[in-house]
Amino acid sequence: MLGRLLFNKLLHDDKGGDRMLTVLLAVMVLVPVLNLLVPESSVFHLSTYTVTLLGKYLTFALLAIALDLVWGYCGILSLGHGAFFALGGYAMGMYLMRQIGDRGVYGNAELPDFMVFLNWSELPWYWSGFDMFWFAMAMVVIVPGLLAYVFGWLAFRSRVTGVYLSIITQALTYALMLAFFRNEMGFGGNNGLTDFKDILGFDLQSDVTRIVLFTVSGLALLGAYLLSRYIVNSKFGRVVVAIRDAEDRTRFIGYNVEQYKLWIFVLSAVLAGIAGALYVPQVGIINPGEFSPLNSIELAIWVAIGGRGTLYGAVIGAILVNYAKTYFTGALPEVWLFALGGLFVVVTLFLPRGLVGLFDKRRKRSAEVQT
Repeated sequence: MLGRLLFNKLLHDDKGGDRMLTVLLAVMVLVPVLNLLVPESSVFHLSTYTVTLLGKYLTFALLAIALDLVWGYCGILSLGHGAFFALGGYAMGMYLMRQIGDRGVYGNAELPDFMVFLNWSELPWYWSGFDMFWFAMAMVVIVPGLLAYVFGWLAFRSRVTGVYLSIITQALTYALMLAFFRNEMGFGGNNGLTDFKDILGFDLQSDVTRIVLFTVSGLALLGAYLLSRYIVNSKFGRVVVAIRDAEDRTRFIGYNVEQYKLWIFVLSAVLAGIAGALYVPQVGIINPGEFSPLNSIELAIWVAIGGRGTLYGAVIGAILVNYAKTYFTGALPEVWLFALGGLFVVVTLFLPRGLVGLFDKRRKRSAEVQT
């Protein structure tokens, strides 16, 4: 009976996910058409600014899936996923800075402008290789993944769980934020990395380039969702859910709990790094503020509002909250943070499964009334 209930739940979640994928594919088709083919004089034309905004939302949705994997399915509330997001962003930013060449303010073909301003004489060793796209993309995956592996191995091996693990992850991202603020680190200090010109030889300000970045972000979100859904519906995923619900019992029957938690944590960090890499060329800047613990807390709010443990709920929450943020920070900037905090409290107290759970309840009630 328990197995049948679990299967029905997964099937129901897959239906919701399929609807989300249908909408995503439709948007990925319509947005390029409305931007490139519909004339600007038409009411149906979609501006390049809107395309960039939508692309940014898609990267946030990918980041939300990354957190939902470890929090919704494994029970690990990470308040440091902003660190993995920012590291992926910095790897992309370093590549984009190397592509500027002598087109910078100081005209130095080897050193970025901020290094020339600080009187650096040569490029630091850890910037080597970032003039090659394939190397930068490898670092987007390797650096967040390696950090997550080392951190997770130490934390899970010591059996740090619950609120203590959340605090440690928050301390990790805060420490990285302080480090990247220092000019001596060689990452642009307080100003970060910006003034990007092109990617793979294509102008970043071009409408076509913006459409390509939007499409790649959509494809990355699509791939991450399908991969995550496959994992959580597999035997590996069922063990991970068992760890979330009864870690001691799962360990007692012979599973290496620490290894399962470690690998799901590393995968989640890699997805967050990819999201950061896609985010940077679309917004045009990456600075230490992306490491802020507040960003990681806000990420948890996205997932909680959408519905953790559903994957597609995390996508919905990320897009809705960020759309609301875009609107209210322009219309009522002094009210937005209070509204976000109040919304999180309401969801925590009355909607433990988020908006997805609310829709499920309404659907069940409608079905009961009809029968």
